[in-house]
Amino acid sequence: MTKYVVKRVLLAVVTLFLICLITFFAMNAIPGGPFNGEKAKSAAVMKVLNERYNLDKPVIVQFGYYMKNLLHGDFGVSLKTGRDIRQTINESFAISARIGAMAMVIAIIVGIVLGSIAALMRNKWPDRVIVFFATLATAMPSFVLASLLLLLFCIKLKWIPVWSSTSHNYILPVLSLSLYPMAYITRLTKTSMLDVLGQDYIRTARAKGVAGWKVIFKHALRNALIPVITYVGPMTASILTGSLVIEKIFTIGGLGSKFVDCITNRDYTMIMGTTIFLATLMVIMNLLSDLVYKLVDPRIKLE
Repeated sequence: MTKYVVKRVLLAVVTLFLICLITFFAMNAIPGGPFNGEKAKSAAVMKVLNERYNLDKPVIVQFGYYMKNLLHGDFGVSLKTGRDIRQTINESFAISARIGAMAMVIAIIVGIVLGSIAALMRNKWPDRVIVFFATLATAMPSFVLASLLLLLFCIKLKWIPVWSSTSHNYILPVLSLSLYPMAYITRLTKTSMLDVLGQDYIRTARAKGVAGWKVIFKHALRNALIPVITYVGPMTASILTGSLVIEKIFTIGGLGSKFVDCITNRDYTMIMGTTIFLATLMVIMNLLSDLVYKLVDPRIKLE
């Protein structure tokens, strides 16, 4: 286990370095710059700004300076606002994590329950209803669903305000974020559960007179969750960072909206900071999902 974790950590470091390298050079290859705007600045002002942020130097030298500062935990400051990048990410991610955590819990719990019901009642009307709505939710893009929810509950029915500082502001974003992963987990759980229920050890347990609930929860469901765990790792990272479009639609000042804004504004340091943070989160969640395999099924060997 220790050898596996060390190997994965070293691989994660290499992966993050490659992400930094590709993002930095791709970002600088695009025409334009962070100080180009509708109101043109004088050549003297542009020269001072470029010298202040080392933008007058070759790209490879800029990358070296950035990686040196990054190794010391310095993400730099925003080229547009002058705010510390790390502070901005911490404040924005707190909002995205709050909404994402609620969406994640709903998606996992409801998805597993519905998938199990569909598998246990195969070819009956509950199964058909669950599969129909799961397929519909999987096929519907999140931004379409978010727009429909906003139109229905905020504008037509006026049950929920378009924006408020209360918890009501989280209802529609959480639904929009959780519906697709919930539907996917439902389908995944059903398929995995049907496969497990057909295994020899399940038939043996039933033949020995083991209680039905014990067969389902202790033997079938536990092994059926392995494919779900594979999906939950990257899904959690994706949801916790917040959907870029969802946060824009519901005017939530989370990390996703900050990421969109920094790309639009060519805020180089903010682009790098948010990209590294999101990539690190994705790598960590993938590693944790692999380690959870061992807890769910001790027979799995991590090499």
